[in-house]
Amino acid sequence: MMKTHDLAVDGLRELNQALHDADTLKDAREWRVVNSDGAHNIACGINDDISVDIDGHAGYYCAGMNQKASVTIHGNTGVGVAENMMSGCVRVKGDASQSAGATAHGGLLIIEGNASARCGISMKGVDIVVKGNIGAMSAFMGQAGRMVVCGDAGEGLGDSLYEARLYVKGTVASLGADCIAKDMRAEHLEELAELLASAGIDEDPASFTRYGSARQLYHFKVDNASAY
Repeated sequence: MMKTHDLAVDGLRELNQALHDADTLKDAREWRVVNSDGAHNIACGINDDISVDIDGHAGYYCAGMNQKASVTIHGNTGVGVAENMMSGCVRVKGDASQSAGATAHGGLLIIEGNASARCGISMKGVDIVVKGNIGAMSAFMGQAGRMVVCGDAGEGLGDSLYEARLYVKGTVASLGADCIAKDMRAEHLEELAELLASAGIDEDPASFTRYGSARQLYHFKVDNASAY
């Protein structure tokens, strides 16, 4: 059964409470949120295998801390969409502001438009697929997970990167400290093809460049002091 929640009438607190209420979710596994009007903190902290469609723009931290749920935003999102996501899928039909997918441990974040600065900052296992471009300092201190960019990347991509794997089709304005281009082997082409398919994006994996850590900043070396 599809349940519609009107934020202009029923309120944000009531929506988030309902999305955490086990008795309510027994009879309502599919949700439609209308009159979102750029409200902050929509559909945060869900911990159930439900679907939520947000008809309109969302503000800060939409679908933050998501677990298991499938959340689709039919518009743009503010800072920190899917921040600290653990599992599930979050899809943004428009553009995403800064820090999309920040610190996320798992799940899949799909941005069909562009993502602003610091996309995937401190990512810890999430998969992020961006159909457009990403801004400066994206994947900064990325520890684990995969990021796919079908457009261009801004300055400082992958600065202080750990073991996150980055795939970019377009141009990269500049690489951050300790981030380098790497060979695309067969396993990477296969991995990238699976990520693109999961996001519903038709691109040739062979047209991407892989970037990763040079592993020179893991431990302090006095010879590298200028890079810190």
